[in-house]
Amino acid sequence: MNAILENKPATAPIKSRRRFPTELSIFLVLIGIGLVFELFGWIVRDQSFLMNSQRLVLMILQVSIIGLLAIGVTQVIITTGIDLSSGSVLALSAMIAASLAQTSDFARAVFPSLTDLPVWIPVIAGLGVGLLAGAINGSIIAITGIPPFIATLGMMVSARGLARFYTEGQPVSMLSDSYTAIGHGAMPVIIFLVVAVIFHIALRYTKYGKYTYAIGGNMQAARTSGINVKRHLVIVYSIAGLLAGLAGVVASARAATGQAGMGMSYELDAIAAAVIGGTSLAGGVGRITGTVIGALILGVMASGFTFVGVDAYIQDIIKGLIIVVAVVIDQYRNKRKLKR
Repeated sequence: MNAILENKPATAPIKSRRRFPTELSIFLVLIGIGLVFELFGWIVRDQSFLMNSQRLVLMILQVSIIGLLAIGVTQVIITTGIDLSSGSVLALSAMIAASLAQTSDFARAVFPSLTDLPVWIPVIAGLGVGLLAGAINGSIIAITGIPPFIATLGMMVSARGLARFYTEGQPVSMLSDSYTAIGHGAMPVIIFLVVAVIFHIALRYTKYGKYTYAIGGNMQAARTSGINVKRHLVIVYSIAGLLAGLAGVVASARAATGQAGMGMSYELDAIAAAVIGGTSLAGGVGRITGTVIGALILGVMASGFTFVGVDAYIQDIIKGLIIVVAVVIDQYRNKRKLKR
């Protein structure tokens, strides 16, 4: 018996597989997509896709507005929530901020007695509208317990309706130079990057981030550990609304106008950027760095498809497929975690 035991081969030690950080994997996907469009650019258009500085600047400017929404949406998704209202809140914030940024030279100003105001007034108004909308979303979800999908869907419809009702569908134009300067040049990109750094630090190194991940990981355990889950959810949704308001200010300043149709379907792009960037719809997983790369992927794809002449409707179909694939990958990843 001893001889048998002695001759039994020893169990081989289990080798831990080295894994790339999620953000690095997503970044490699971004590089791959850029190279594919570079190749197609020479085949279809006989010119470079990546070496056109004007195209890249326009792409990054557009990504910056979607990215602001995506940073807020990422934090909501980490708590196992969802925010479908960000695009509509952007439009409402843009309309109200623009109406307070008009010059006295315009005869049809929304508020003739409130023209030529200091730039901080319309900016704070736009941020305040977003903050209020987010706080309403969070309060409804926390107090009533209804699914975030329903609460934010209601806000999506209501905010869009208010944006149209505010000026009866008319655009708001003739904005002051000090206000439109917010959207000129690289300013939208700078704002986006500063916000991304702030919330990357907040999620990774502060109590706010720990509470957010704890709620997304196990809400009941978070309550048991002493976290005021309802209050924190209101804070998270308020921040998402605040960032939607900021996106509205930046978008209206960049376009030098406020329109009720602004931000249409931007909420879907923001959710897609977060999910592509590795944020799990099951909650408890996600990073701002991944979301930034996810937003860049969407921007590169949109610009690339336009560059090679893909129809806009086909682009929407492809974008929808990408969202579905990203969610399927997320579900597969969660199942593997559970098996472990």
